[in-house]
Amino acid sequence: MASADLRKELECSICLSLYTDPVTLRCGHNFCRDCIDQVLNTQDESGVYSCPECREEFQERPAPKRNITLCNVVESILSAQPPQEETKIFCTYCVDSPVPAAKSCLQCEASLCEKHLKVHSKGPEHVLTDPSTSLENRKCPVHKKILEYYCTEDAACICVSCSLAGEHRGHQVEMLDEASEKKKKRLQDVVQKLNAARMETEKRVQSLKKRRRKAEDKASGNAERVTTLIADIRGWLDNLEKRILSKISRQKMQVSYCLSALIQKLEIQKDELSRKMTDIEELCNMTDPLTVLQEPDTGDLCDPEEGGGDGDTGGHDGGDEDTGGHDGGDEDTGGHDGGDRGGGNDSVKEIAQLSRILSDVIRGVNVTFYVQDPAEILLDVNTAANSLLISDDLKTATALRIQKNRPETAERFLDYLQVMSSRGFTSGRHYWDVEISSSTLWSVGMCYPSIARMGHQSLNGGNNKSWALWRNQTGDSRCHISHYGQVDRLLYDISSTDEVRICLDYEAGELSFYELCDPITHLHTFTTTFTEPLHALLSVYDGSLKILEESSN
Repeated sequence: MASADLRKELECSICLSLYTDPVTLRCGHNFCRDCIDQVLNTQDESGVYSCPECREEFQERPAPKRNITLCNVVESILSAQPPQEETKIFCTYCVDSPVPAAKSCLQCEASLCEKHLKVHSKGPEHVLTDPSTSLENRKCPVHKKILEYYCTEDAACICVSCSLAGEHRGHQVEMLDEASEKKKKRLQDVVQKLNAARMETEKRVQSLKKRRRKAEDKASGNAERVTTLIADIRGWLDNLEKRILSKISRQKMQVSYCLSALIQKLEIQKDELSRKMTDIEELCNMTDPLTVLQEPDTGDLCDPEEGGGDGDTGGHDGGDEDTGGHDGGDEDTGGHDGGDRGGGNDSVKEIAQLSRILSDVIRGVNVTFYVQDPAEILLDVNTAANSLLISDDLKTATALRIQKNRPETAERFLDYLQVMSSRGFTSGRHYWDVEISSSTLWSVGMCYPSIARMGHQSLNGGNNKSWALWRNQTGDSRCHISHYGQVDRLLYDISSTDEVRICLDYEAGELSFYELCDPITHLHTFTTTFTEPLHALLSVYDGSLKILEESSN
């Protein structure tokens, strides 16, 4: 009793547990340091501090001091107490001191130590088990007999009376050990299935991690390629800018030099004309006829103006707009200006060339560095012609020499070896790659789902509902593009590659084809306004076409 009272004195009034790092307020009451700090923190808002025990108020927040004596007492109490055996079961009959039990008797509902176990009854009704505190749960709640059987129909543990005369009479029963082993076996099977599922999940996790690393590496590689490409373009543009500006500056200097020389020459002529005009005016103002007549003829005085002077000014006037007339009369300046016009034309040509190159570069960058992964394209077996074999993964179409017994439906292509994809696109930018294997006659493209399924109007590219890139190596080996039955031959031959990329920008109305080589080469772009969902469309008459899951570029 004294021990219990002492323990109660060592309990914090806030947490009602033994003190942890006890501290004392000025009023003399003790608390755990964390407990009193939490209380004082809540009192900070009001600015009024008080002891939780006696309610004594303090003007300022008190500074608790560590109670060393109380701390030592608590540590001594805790060190003197033996560790509690919370899960230990003691002998029922050892009342003087607790002795661990060795067995429990279901019949007696008692636990026995080794000593009492020796004198315990060995009768068959006395069933011994491992020490347990819930012995009453091992007896039938109705008949108060030991649970020995398991009813498989009701999934319940029962006693012998339940199986003979109780509610489980006539049911199939098993011994507890037998039923337990069966359940363990079932659980082991479940564990095996769960383990297989866990291993499969782990494989998927590793696969996704691998794919993530691959995507990160690919993104890093693309970033480096973009940085290098932009740096090269920037350097090329800087050099081009310097070259063109240098030509323009040189042209400016040449024109300025020519015009300055002409201006200087005309200024001299102007001064000479002014001097002559002054002489003539003075002659006209003379009153002595003899003096006037003795002066040289005024016609001679005007000859320089009307001859050489007029020729010069005339030449200049004729070329005033573009220096063309002056250049025609001046061999040197004409040569300079001819070179200037040639330099200007070269600059214009280089600017036009730059525009075309940048256009090609931008198009190449767009297709090379697509942000998203390839579109998920699966072939629709319901549309496949009877002479096409579609792989189990719905990625490959192979031409057969025999026909498969597929039903003729409204969706199936009947006259051409073609197959559509099950997925259609109504927006966004997408791309997908096709691998060509041992095929001399094939086509790839996209179509509306409303395309005809028989007759010439069902041919890929032979109508206004499909756009195709195709090749026939038995004839003209170059690739062709076709839409609405109009066929154009491409100048570029893609016989060196076996992979083609199809890019769709639905909103922009662009369907582009590329050769997957290094670097990627643009083949052709259809430009239109799409009005229906677009499905991939493959045609193959020998060999096979395979949709690639991942891009190789």
